[in-house]
Amino acid sequence: MKTRDTKISQPRHTMTIEKDVKVQMRDGAILYADVFRPKEAGKFPAIINISAYQKDKVWVPPSDLEEKANPYMSWETVNPLWWVPRGYACVRVDTRGSGKSPGLSDPGGWQETLDFYDSIEWTARRAWCSGNIGTSGISYHAGTQWKVAGLQPPSLKAIMPWEGNADTYRDAVFHGGIFQLYYLATWYATQMAHHLLGDPQEYNPDAFHNERLYQYMRHSLDTGWWDNRSAHGDKIKVPLYSVGNWSGHNLHLRGNVEGYVRAASRHKKLRIHCGTHYHAFYTEEGRMDQLRWFDYWLKGIDTGIMDEPPVKLLIRTGGGAMKDYKFRFENEWPLARTQWTKFYLKTEKKEPSSAAMGVEGSLLKQAPKKQTALTYSATGTTHAGVASASSTMLSAATLHRTGVSFETGPMPKDTEVTGPVKLVLWVSSTTKDMDTFATIRNIGPDGKDVWEVGQQGQAVPVAKGWLRASHRKLDPKRSLPYRPYHAHNERWWLKPNEPVECEIEIWPTGMVFKKGHRIRLDIQPRDGVGSAPYTHYPAAYNTGGENTVYTGGGMVSYLLLPIIPPKGK
Repeated sequence: MKTRDTKISQPRHTMTIEKDVKVQMRDGAILYADVFRPKEAGKFPAIINISAYQKDKVWVPPSDLEEKANPYMSWETVNPLWWVPRGYACVRVDTRGSGKSPGLSDPGGWQETLDFYDSIEWTARRAWCSGNIGTSGISYHAGTQWKVAGLQPPSLKAIMPWEGNADTYRDAVFHGGIFQLYYLATWYATQMAHHLLGDPQEYNPDAFHNERLYQYMRHSLDTGWWDNRSAHGDKIKVPLYSVGNWSGHNLHLRGNVEGYVRAASRHKKLRIHCGTHYHAFYTEEGRMDQLRWFDYWLKGIDTGIMDEPPVKLLIRTGGGAMKDYKFRFENEWPLARTQWTKFYLKTEKKEPSSAAMGVEGSLLKQAPKKQTALTYSATGTTHAGVASASSTMLSAATLHRTGVSFETGPMPKDTEVTGPVKLVLWVSSTTKDMDTFATIRNIGPDGKDVWEVGQQGQAVPVAKGWLRASHRKLDPKRSLPYRPYHAHNERWWLKPNEPVECEIEIWPTGMVFKKGHRIRLDIQPRDGVGSAPYTHYPAAYNTGGENTVYTGGGMVSYLLLPIIPPKGK
């Protein structure tokens, strides 16, 4: 579809800045905001953010970012020097208890969502504002959008959550019931340091005083506490453009896909790209999607964006330069022409291999008639031993390969896998629980991984999924044949050596496995390749235990992949 380049806002305004503007909340509390807006007379729409990232903290981007450094750049938010000349105000609010805003800190909590609502309506009442408000931004700035949209602020006309979780429990904190410790702990410590060891200690010494990390671990089941910390799709009615990242298979991607699917918005779109967590947002191509979206909904300009199919996917072809990847439009998610294909696990070795690229079995189109089993260590060993008190037990990953792996034969032709993925495993353990970390990898003809660029610029595999066996209970109302939905509201402990069936959600993916490449599935008791920095706290009570995977016969284990034929076939 061709962009109507003549029908988008052009840079014609100069910028004025209002610092430390008082924004009054419904309970009388005062938050502080910076307002960047056109200097000329008139009424303009606004793009607003609220976060704990400090409105005054300047972000100096990497040199390869398409938008260049300037004194007004802020982490994961729109650049005023680009947006204000095009007739938009940009409003940044320090959330309660952070930056310059006093009060009790609760990042991601209910009070923050109410404060975002009030900030939106406050902005809409300004004399310079047209009354039309949009929200945009990455990660934290996306998660807040999902939640506030459910409150339906009257002045909120469009949202664009870019790489941000919607279901905080499942998308960000407890992957398959397994706590994502390393990223969450370092995020928490970093924000605390920015406030207590940085500039805010001079003017807001009680900033970022909260028990976020404790509360997360304390509420390890989804039994009510998480309700007002997550999106409620049935209440989201505002026009929605959800933007995900294939490389975000450890953080956010699930939120963007599930948020899109479950939102009740009449007008909604989904885009998925790849690469780092921030580059795409600031590319000319990414900005054009944003501008065309907000021009349409906030200014009433027919940019042509609503004439395009609702789904826009960057097609990865496996390890090539990202500049070679091309976007493709689709009409729905999952794709209607998907050929749901089962690849059955078949064990072919009696014990795990110690080789780094060892393979214990095959992925086959036909289910094995004979039942077999393969047992491996339930913990794995680091240089610090097993279940040591040292934090390096997690951060250093394993020195030795853990778990077991299965591979297809070489692909007979280029094979596209795009959509949700499900792994069904029959398993048992000698202990009361079992953690499964599943990784899908693209193995080239040379037997080596074909890596993609991750959110932090690191090398990552194709996709990941997780499940703690005690969390295997499904929600039948929300589960789909290709995407299990786990209730996470009670624990179903294992009985020693008694097999159970587990349906494991592997986050959506999009990859063309080239002719001659193999699809590899790793099943491990802890984080596998390409996980850092999004690593987890595995079940400590599994120390010294053994896990078993069953295949074939009466215990058929399989990987369900969404094979996509070319259009028209």
